[in-house]
Amino acid sequence: MDTPHSSNQLRQVREEKLKKIRAIVGEAYPRKANTTHTLVEFIHQFQPLSELALQSETKVISIMGRVVSLRDQGKTIFLHLFEGGVKVQTYLRQDALTADQWELMHLVDLGDFISVEGTLMRTKTGELTLRASAIYFLAKALLPLPEKWHGLQDVEIRYRQRYLDLISDDNVFKIFEKRSLLIASLRTYMNQLGYLEVETPMMQAIPGGATARPFTTHHNALDIPLYLRIAPELFLKRLIIGGFSKVYEINRNFRNEVLSTRHNPEFTMMESYAAGQDLRDMMDLLEGLICFLAQEVMGGLSLPWGEILIDYGKPFRRLTMRDSLISIGKLQDRDVDSYDFMKKYSTSIGATNVDQKSIGLLQFYAFEHLVESRLIQPTFITDYPIEVSPLTKLVSGSTSIVDRFELYIGGMELSNAYSELNDPVDQKKRLEYQTRERESGNEEAMQLDDEFLTAMEHGMPPAGGQGLGIDRLIMLLTNQISIRDVILFPLMRPIKSTNNNEETI
Repeated sequence: MDTPHSSNQLRQVREEKLKKIRAIVGEAYPRKANTTHTLVEFIHQFQPLSELALQSETKVISIMGRVVSLRDQGKTIFLHLFEGGVKVQTYLRQDALTADQWELMHLVDLGDFISVEGTLMRTKTGELTLRASAIYFLAKALLPLPEKWHGLQDVEIRYRQRYLDLISDDNVFKIFEKRSLLIASLRTYMNQLGYLEVETPMMQAIPGGATARPFTTHHNALDIPLYLRIAPELFLKRLIIGGFSKVYEINRNFRNEVLSTRHNPEFTMMESYAAGQDLRDMMDLLEGLICFLAQEVMGGLSLPWGEILIDYGKPFRRLTMRDSLISIGKLQDRDVDSYDFMKKYSTSIGATNVDQKSIGLLQFYAFEHLVESRLIQPTFITDYPIEVSPLTKLVSGSTSIVDRFELYIGGMELSNAYSELNDPVDQKKRLEYQTRERESGNEEAMQLDDEFLTAMEHGMPPAGGQGLGIDRLIMLLTNQISIRDVILFPLMRPIKSTNNNEETI
C-alpha cells in the first residue's frame, strides 16, 4: 500500500508531467472531445467484422477514454482505453505521429484521458484495434488508479470511492448496468399493464404509509418541521381517490434506522396501486413482474443466490403466517394458538411487555425469529395481525387478521402488499391506535393524518397496493450479498481528520 509520503511523490511527478503537457498542447483540460464513436459503439459496430471488412473501412475513426494499460515497446506503444465498462486497444507507431504527439505519449500516465484518431485493424491475436494517426490529450489524472489486482480490497474504500471501484472491477460496472436495465424494464412492464407513473412529495408534514422512524428537517420560510418520506402510500391513495385507476412510483424512501447488509437509510422502492383490485391481484402482479425481470435482464428463471439456485419459474408458494410457524418454524399446532405458550416463547427470543401484546403480535415476533430467514424460494406470507397493519382491510370474517402479504425470497422481505382499507371510520380508529402507541414510546408508529382521512371521506374505491424493494431485488437477481453492492453511493460515516491532517475512514 502506498504511504502518504509515496503518494505525494507520485502526485509531484504527475504535476511535473502536466507542466510539460501544457508546454506542448497549451490546454491540458480542453472543454470538448471530438469523437465519432463511444467505446461501446465502437465495439458493437466493428467487433463482428472480418479482417477483410475492417480493411474496407477507410473512414477515420475517433474514440476517447481513460488509459488503463500501456505497453511501451520503444517505437511502438499498445494501450487500452476504458469507458462504459468496455476496453478498446490502440496501436501507436512513432513514425505515424508527429514529434510533439510522440513526446506527449511519453507523458501519459495510467488514468489520463486521451482521444485517438485512426483506422481499424486486428492484431495477430485477433484483437480489434485502432491504429492511431493522431492523439489528443483530454485530462491529466494527478492521483494514480488502484493497482488492478491488489487495489480496493478495503470494502469501505470501494463504497466511498465508487468511481475507482467501477474502473477496477468489470463485474461492479456490470451490476450497475443491470440495475439501470432492470428499472427501465420494470417501467416497461408496468406501463404495458396500464399503470401511470407519477411523482409524490419527498418532504412531508406528517410521515405516513409505513411504520418507521423518519428523518426530520425544517422549512425556514414556513417555520415548520418536515420529514423525509418513509413511504409514498398516502399520497398515491389520494390519486386513486382522485380518479386514477392505476398508478406507480419509483423513487427514494428514507428511514432513520440501522445500517446492515440489507438496510440502507435511503433506498429505492416501486409502489403501485390499482382501483378495483385486491391482494390476490397484487400477488399475480409481482409474480409476473419478477419472472419477467429475471428473464429479461438476467436471461433465465433459475438464478444463483449464494450456493443455491432460486427458481423464479415455478408458481410462488403461498402460506399464512400461522401455517408457516407450523410447517417451517416447527411449532406445534396447539402451541401456536396458545396465548401462554406464545408469551413464554416470545420472552425467550427477547420480546418485552408480552403481557400487553395480543396473540397475533406474539405470533408475528415468532415468525420474524423462526421463519423469515428460511424463506429462500419465492413465498407469499399472508394473514398478518391487525396491530402491525393499520392501512389494511380485515380478512373476511375476522376481527384481528388483515388481508396483507409479504413476499420473501432469499431469506429476506422483498415486497409488502395489502387489500387497501377504504373505510374512513375504521381507518381513523386504526390511526388513533397508532397515535396511542407513539405516545407510549413507539417512535415507529404512524401519526394521524387528518388530510388523508378527509380524502378518504370523499370516497375511496376498493384497491390493491404493493411496495417492492428495488435494491433487494437487484441483490437477488445479481447474487450480491450486501445492499451496498447494488447502491452506487451507500451512506457512509463521514471522513474525520486527525491532528496531523491525515484523513481516516
